[in-house]
Formats: sequence, structure tokens, C-alpha cells
Amino acid sequence: MRKKLIAGNWKMNGSLAANEALVAALRAGMGNAQCLVAVCVPAPYLAQVQQLVAGSAIDLGAQDVSQHESGAFTGEFSAGMLRDFGVRYCLVGHSERRQYHSETDVVVATKAQRALAAGITPIVCVGETLAEREAGRTEEVVKRQMAAVIHANGHCISEIVVAYEPVWAIGTGKTATPEQAQQVHAVLRSQLHAATEQAERMLILYGGSMNAANASQLLGQADIDGGLIGGASLKAPDFLTIIAAAG
Repeated sequence: MRKKLIAGNWKMNGSLAANEALVAALRAGMGNAQCLVAVCVPAPYLAQVQQLVAGSAIDLGAQDVSQHESGAFTGEFSAGMLRDFGVRYCLVGHSERRQYHSETDVVVATKAQRALAAGITPIVCVGETLAEREAGRTEEVVKRQMAAVIHANGHCISEIVVAYEPVWAIGTGKTATPEQAQQVHAVLRSQLHAATEQAERMLILYGGSMNAANASQLLGQADIDGGLIGGASLKAPDFLTIIAAAG
């Protein structure tokens, strides 16, 4: 039985005061959570949140990592730097990075490789746009994105977490039906089976507007092993409801 993972993606939100209040509320309300929990925070707050989650069941996550190990790359930060802050997970290839920062499948695969080499678990995001879904290309797109990561990481592929995030359902309030989400998760699981004997233990998260109202239905699907939570992760009651649903 795979232990579910609920990972919050704060995106470009937060402040010193707001972060402290949010983490305090999560720590107070989690009880004996039966799932894994992480918060992926903006880079300037890694040091603060590292301290805030210390001694709790909440793991620290980053939202990005450089494809380079070190050097003249102003504004970038390496996997080794993230490791210095006790980062356990790192988002790689989020649709906003692909869309607004022109990250290619190869760049995403290399970033996953850097994270793994530093002992950090990459949460590799894949997903199709509305136009791609309407053109019947969902399976083709997610398999292409996943194939690049498999190719670059070989036998280490079993150490990653995958997050399926239909681009058309991120921050739009639209959500894939549990059946639509499960269908894509099953495709990804099958692709991973062809790459590693460990595919059954790998986690595949759903990341398209999962919230307190729909979490139970989505998490009840056979191949949905948790959620990558955006807006709802900034509201402690909502995030705690999703964590409870994953138990």
C-alpha cells in the first residue's frame, strides 16, 4: 500500500508573518496524519520555514532548482544549496515554469537529475493544455514529458514522484473528473512499469485544483497517490481537510 503525499505549492505567496501563522496552524491541526506532508515554499523563505517545520511531520520543499551544479548563473540556486536547508522535495517542470520560463522536457529531466544527485526527491510535473486535451493529445503529451525524465534518469527513475497537473485545471477552478484523472494516472503508471520494476511503489500525485471539497473523491482513485495543492495549501483549514482525506 502506497503512503499518500500531500504537497502544498505556495507559488509566489507568503510573508514572514503569514508563513509563521500558517505553519503553526498546520502543526496544531495535523494530529497523527497518516500521509506524508510537505510545503514547497518560495526560495527566500526556505531558512525560515526550515525552522518552523523542525521537529514536525511536515517536510520542506522547494519550487525549482537549477539545471547547473554551480557557476555564473545569477539568480539561480543549485540542488546542493537546497540540501543545505534540509529540503526533502523539489518541484521540477511545473507548468508555470514550462510556460513562462520556456523550460523544455530536456531541461526538466536535467533538473530532476540534479535533485536526485543531491538526495532530494524531485516532484516531476507533467500535463496537457486545454488545446492539447481537446485535440485528443493528452496521452501523447504526458508520455513525451515523462519519457524525457525516464531517459535522463535511468535506474534512478523509481526515486522520483510524479505529479499530473492538467494545465487547464490549474488555478481555474476547473478540475478533471476523478475518472479523467485516474485515466491519465493509469497511463503514467503503465509507462513507469516499462521503465522500472518499482513502479507500483512510486507516487503519482494529482495537481489540478484539488481542494477540500473534491479531495476525497480524487484520492479514492486507484492510481492517485496524493495531491500537489496550490491555492488550498495557503488556507490551513482547507489544507488540513485534504490531509485528513488522504488518511
